[in-house]
Amino acid sequence: MVDLSHYLPILLFLGVAIALSSTFVFLPMAVSRLTGSHKPTPEKLSEYECGFPAFEDPRSQFDVRFYLIAILFIIFDLEAAFLYPWAVSVFTLGWTAWISMMIFIGELALGLVYAWKKGALDWE
Repeated sequence: MVDLSHYLPILLFLGVAIALSSTFVFLPMAVSRLTGSHKPTPEKLSEYECGFPAFEDPRSQFDVRFYLIAILFIIFDLEAAFLYPWAVSVFTLGWTAWISMMIFIGELALGLVYAWKKGALDWE
């Protein structure tokens, strides 16, 4: 026979997680209804995504610069994501890590200069 008492901590953890997540979801909705701050309007209830109406002709013209700016943001955001762990451990890794990060930052700086010269960062 299987002893189910070993699963009690897992069930308790699951119960607390469900209770807390339900509280964080439903308590703000209840408070907003009770305090009177829940006043839906058509503008508040409309979907908003990327500054465009949610429902329109899918064959309409879309500016490619949105994608270009997003890709450039991701590239330079990854620089910061790689820079933080390196900065924490640079003293234990030695000169090889420092030189390789300087090469990486130099390549990203060249990419930024190239994008700037090509006008990819200009918004009309």
